[in-house]
Amino acid sequence: QDEEKWDFVLVSDIHEVGSEKEIKRKKFLDELSQKGFTIKKIEDKKLFYGVRAPKYIFRKYQWLLRNPDSRLQDPSAHHDVPVTTRIRIVNFILQNTVTPDHEKLCDLLKKKVFEAKFPLHEKEEVREFLKQKWARWRDLFCQQPIEKIRCYFGEKVALYFAWLGWYTYLLGFAAMIGLVVFVAGITVFNSSQVSKEICEANNTIMCPLCDQKCPFWLLSDTCTYARVTHMIDNEGTVLFAMFMAIWATVFLELWKRQRATVVTKWDLYGWDEDEEELALELINNLHHEPRRYQHSYLRSTIVLLLVLVMIAVLIGIAHALVIYRVIVTALFTQSDFEFLREQANTVAVMTGAVLHYLTIVIMTKVNRRVALFLCDLEKPRTFSQRENNFTIKIFIFQFFTNFSSLIYIAFFLGRINGHPGNYVRIAGKWRLEECHPSGCITDLFIQMAIIMMLKQTISNLMEYLVPWIAHKIRNRQKRPKKRHMVLGEEEEAEDPCKKQWLSNYQLNEVNIFSLFDEFLEMVIQYSFTTIFVAAFPLAPLLAFCNNLFEIRLDAIKMMRLRRRMVPRKANDIGIWLQVLEAIGILSVIGNGLVIAITSDFIPVQVYKYTYSPCMTENNTAVDCLTGYINHSLSVFHVQDFEPYMKLAEKLPDFVKDDIRVCRYRDYRNDDDYSYTVQFWHVFAARLAFLILFEHVALCVKLIAAWYVPDVPQSVKNHLLDEKHSNLRKELSMMDYSTEV
Repeated sequence: QDEEKWDFVLVSDIHEVGSEKEIKRKKFLDELSQKGFTIKKIEDKKLFYGVRAPKYIFRKYQWLLRNPDSRLQDPSAHHDVPVTTRIRIVNFILQNTVTPDHEKLCDLLKKKVFEAKFPLHEKEEVREFLKQKWARWRDLFCQQPIEKIRCYFGEKVALYFAWLGWYTYLLGFAAMIGLVVFVAGITVFNSSQVSKEICEANNTIMCPLCDQKCPFWLLSDTCTYARVTHMIDNEGTVLFAMFMAIWATVFLELWKRQRATVVTKWDLYGWDEDEEELALELINNLHHEPRRYQHSYLRSTIVLLLVLVMIAVLIGIAHALVIYRVIVTALFTQSDFEFLREQANTVAVMTGAVLHYLTIVIMTKVNRRVALFLCDLEKPRTFSQRENNFTIKIFIFQFFTNFSSLIYIAFFLGRINGHPGNYVRIAGKWRLEECHPSGCITDLFIQMAIIMMLKQTISNLMEYLVPWIAHKIRNRQKRPKKRHMVLGEEEEAEDPCKKQWLSNYQLNEVNIFSLFDEFLEMVIQYSFTTIFVAAFPLAPLLAFCNNLFEIRLDAIKMMRLRRRMVPRKANDIGIWLQVLEAIGILSVIGNGLVIAITSDFIPVQVYKYTYSPCMTENNTAVDCLTGYINHSLSVFHVQDFEPYMKLAEKLPDFVKDDIRVCRYRDYRNDDDYSYTVQFWHVFAARLAFLILFEHVALCVKLIAAWYVPDVPQSVKNHLLDEKHSNLRKELSMMDYSTEV
């Protein structure tokens, strides 16, 4: 039975005898035979070569990487190597076997000498268990069998699922609190004095929203929008943003503990990746010389400059989206449809968000190409170093792709557009967008909601349906031909390997980025969940629901729809941990800025404690925010509009006489339109709050990181006991040898 287990299968087209491809294939297979590999050939519409490594290769591996304590045992005693390790070693040797023409397997795959290489999904007990108990939708709320995943897919995949499970578990708490904050907002907003004033402002005439024949409008028209804004923009979200900054730290600290426990159980706590790689190199080729560490300042400078150019391009795309929204708003406000005219701004924001999602989808593919090109420029020493470099670059590119538009809406929208009589224009023609009188935070909320919804529904559907449909189509194509084979040539169809190899070949291929893509998707989602959570308290809830499905989706893809991944050894999630820590710091900065700049929290507090009736008249009978809206709107004299500003010919119904003045959102004097004292007062308060919030949040993060140790005491004690017992053994052996 063991003799019929094959480590790898190579697939090739049937080439003409004597053709260049056939000669190259023969040379490669001869090299493998010389290394003692057993090769079995099966012919169908393609050629399949089963490859099995000789036992001495695994003995060498065990001997080189035996634990220090196993050196004290009988060196001739060797246990079976786990399947995952077998596949890993064979994969390494296949990748690094060089033909007499100095070509490796990757070159032969590029030249179409071979079409595919993959390890097999075996019909083993672990696989059946995982299929029944893990890769099923009905196990949505069950715990994952991490040990079994490790036995089948190796440590790297097991750690990904352990991390994803842990992240989802802790997201549950954040999601509940986010929901409470949101519901509290819904129940509280009706009683908000600010939205009440906006809804009752029947005689506050606002300045037109565009240059060409836009009407004056009443502030009370935006009653609904104001209510929605105060549903998000209240004291609860400030506390929730603070909570999420602490949550991000606690999550990472607890994950470090979890990882230490899991890795100690696997006996990989002190595992050394370099030693592993050198051992595999020597097993493959005894005369191998290790590649030296190198660093070139010139190369690093070029890479840095190219990264900056790419970031500039991504920011340029965000600018293009801004220009799109400005032009679309201008067009919609002159539309014949009443709905489009009235909701021009909201429709522009919504279509802009959909367009932003499309740019994310397209730029993700471009970013990958660019990041790979930059990695090749750097010439990293090992595969894992290359992976780390690639991870950081693609994360930076993806971050700007996903967030540059959100950063504009959060921090620039409505702050750089000038004022009536002196607007900032694109190409001297189109006015920049303005914030709504009740704040910009709703625009940010809409943008976040649309992008998160689209990313999680469309992307997940595509992620599952594309491989599923591809798999079904392949199966459909193969079926009738197989039946014909059974009838025509029964003796050949009897080979038990043939059916298994064919069914594995028909699955979707995996590459080195298969797991990387899953990680990247989750890390970008983690950024959405933490960075602008002050504007979108439902983000953790959406992420939590998405992850419950994501775990099973990934499991089903790996078990049923894809070929088996080459297992990789690891004792942590690698560079992703540093990326997550960086996001944690960005989330403090991002949320601090959202509350200080985007939200109306600070101006409201300044009014409440400085200018309100409670303070000026000592009148405690009224709500302290009475008069806030009037206070936050400036007066503009209609005669001061620019010459090419065309006002609507027909005056709105609510106007009895000519309009002399209109109001706009800003703190400016009504004679020379310079900033008022209140503006500087609010500006100072915003800065003070930002500094205070960030310092307090970062201090709390540091205290949380110190309070929760990275490594549990049980793990430390276990390692201590192990060292102690090994040293005692060494001493007793020494005493024994001196006595003899």
